[in-house]
Amino acid sequence: MASTFNTPAAPGDDGKGVSALERDTLLMHSSGRPGKIEIVPTKPLATQRDLSLAYSPGVAFPCLHIARDPSLAYDYTAKGNLVAVISNGTAVLGLGDLGALAGKPVMEGKAVLFKRFADVDSIDLEVDTRDVEEFIGAVRYLGPSFGGINLEDIKAPECFIIEQRLRELMPIPVFHDDQHGTAIISAAGLINALELTGREMSKVKVVVNGAGAAGIACIELAKSMGVRHENVILCDTKGVIFQGRTEGMNQWKSAHAVPTKARTLAEALDGADVFYGLSVKGAVTAEMVASMAPRPIIFAMANPDPEITPEEVKSVRADAIVATGRSDYPNQINNVLGFPYIFRGALDVRASTINDAMKIAAARAIAALAREDVPDEVDAAYSGRRLRYGPDYIIPVPFDPRLISSIPPAVAKAAMDSGVARKPIIDMGAYKRELAARLDPASASMEAITEAVKANPKRVVFAEGEEEKQIRAAVAFSNAGLGHPILIGREERIRATMKNIGLPAAESLEIINSRLSPRTAHYTEMLYQRMQRKGALLRDAQRLVNQERNIFGALMVQAGDADAMVTGLTRNYWQAFEEIQKVIDPKPGELMFGMTVFIAKGRVVFVADTTVMETPTPEHLADIAVQTAHKARQMGHEPRVAMISYSTFGNPSNDRAERVREAVEILDHRKVDFVYDGEMGADVALDPELLGHYPFCRLKEPANVLVMPGLYSATIGSKLLQKLGGASVIGPILVGMSKPVQITSMDASANDIVNMAVLACYDALK
Repeated sequence: MASTFNTPAAPGDDGKGVSALERDTLLMHSSGRPGKIEIVPTKPLATQRDLSLAYSPGVAFPCLHIARDPSLAYDYTAKGNLVAVISNGTAVLGLGDLGALAGKPVMEGKAVLFKRFADVDSIDLEVDTRDVEEFIGAVRYLGPSFGGINLEDIKAPECFIIEQRLRELMPIPVFHDDQHGTAIISAAGLINALELTGREMSKVKVVVNGAGAAGIACIELAKSMGVRHENVILCDTKGVIFQGRTEGMNQWKSAHAVPTKARTLAEALDGADVFYGLSVKGAVTAEMVASMAPRPIIFAMANPDPEITPEEVKSVRADAIVATGRSDYPNQINNVLGFPYIFRGALDVRASTINDAMKIAAARAIAALAREDVPDEVDAAYSGRRLRYGPDYIIPVPFDPRLISSIPPAVAKAAMDSGVARKPIIDMGAYKRELAARLDPASASMEAITEAVKANPKRVVFAEGEEEKQIRAAVAFSNAGLGHPILIGREERIRATMKNIGLPAAESLEIINSRLSPRTAHYTEMLYQRMQRKGALLRDAQRLVNQERNIFGALMVQAGDADAMVTGLTRNYWQAFEEIQKVIDPKPGELMFGMTVFIAKGRVVFVADTTVMETPTPEHLADIAVQTAHKARQMGHEPRVAMISYSTFGNPSNDRAERVREAVEILDHRKVDFVYDGEMGADVALDPELLGHYPFCRLKEPANVLVMPGLYSATIGSKLLQKLGGASVIGPILVGMSKPVQITSMDASANDIVNMAVLACYDALK
């Protein structure tokens, strides 16, 4: 039977000769709210008072303050985080002169990338003129509206004139990304390619094919970084640009003409070390590559198809390092690695321009990041491909979350050092932490905890020490100065894994084989004392100590030979928890349960119990409320506790809701030091408007601690929120154990493991 569900056609799509990619793209752009951007207010506008503050009459006050001191516009308006993406559509992607209107989807996309990667607000402006003076006149008066101008898809040589004039006329950064973005990312790749091949900037011979905006910008930046003028040959469609050539020349090409006998690209490439391609598909042949110097560096960046494919290069030069502009090959020269973060840094110091020092700083920061170990989240975004510094990984990938805390600080510092910053950053460390928090709100919640752990480093057991993720987490934990990691496992296997994944031998790592440890006999006796009246023989305790790393690690912590422990990769949560309970008891007078922290839309919510207690009694619910409120305070949040039920204050009335009501009564008798109420639905607990329907409720603001009525609802709701709600998640955090132990999920990344180790250490401080 044929399906009755059909994919709707997008406007303008007649279905004839349309690829799946084209159809999907058209539907994506046309479905729901057309386009890719919208304007969202950042202040509440729910009441008449809100309107009076945001608009008339209250808005007059910031206007008057700005009139007296124009710099206050950065404090009272969005100017300081707002970039205009401006184009006339004369060089749209690789499509040519499509005009301003047809270029709008690209400009909207650029605005989305600003927001996605650097939390920079952006709006696209399409200027419908091909006249240089008209374009400059249309843009030059926009300075009061924006903190920066990103010029896009403007053809050469007009783009050179436009950018230069606007930089002279406007007191804010003006940046033509087609020129400088490509130049910066390719320069970062060049830094690492030269290092890998043992070359120096001042000695390499470079050939650039393509004398448009990007090609000339690449040459100029490379020369600023140390490549010698006489060692660069620029080619265009008519061949080599040599001194004395007159055909097809302009002032920008002439600036890079050199005395040479080469007249064709093939002749120029003979013996060359580096090739930059910013031209067209097929411009370079295998024979040309074969004529290059040993270990050639080939950046074939034509869009959408490179001058020569990596496969063609490797067929004649296995020693080559190759980069392209495509995401389906290693070493993608992608401008998104640059412009969002360059503007982020420039905006944050209120730079008057983006100069060469800032561009070079960005290139060096990008290059340095590629030499660091890559987080699991990045591997996952790239189909689990192991990304490791070398010929196939000289440039970070676009979804590396570390970009935002690496590039903007370098750009900001260069702006300050070169004298173009109008608001210098005093505490660069705090600035880096703030940047990380912009896109990962969980990092902000972890900040104070992490700093406390750094100040009081502890010995932490990574129980599943032979697992690659735990090894990488332990190395990262040590490198960050968080404490002393102890890996449980066989040393030869751990060292072999480290070698295979490209991690340097870390002297700070302690490796313990449970079978060989001199403490094994003592731990066996400890465990036997706990289990001998629970049906266990001495040999059972010996077997568990020798074979179960969770038990060995827990015994280390219980004996005081380590301060904390993290596990969970090779056992499901319940199995790991059961093993740890054989060794470690709850804190006297406390329950053991799981608490998960969700961060979304600027809010932090603690949810319990998400892992342990299937059907808590009213007393249990009250205990969970008290302990979770305490944890919330430890993490810097004043608790507002909602006792959650499907019933809200008796509606509907049911026996199951009675348990929650009794828990509230128990809290009443305990006279706790935090605000709480219930029973109530989760929607009421989190929505201030719904809370307003219950004026008697003790919660006057939305709850930030949700005590769930049972494990079923807690686990299902938490996992739904995690997978569908777009929230950042910390945990589940194990609460109530007498010794600090945390259990990760089996799919935890190395970064997740580090976070859980930090939380375990934080418990050890208490």
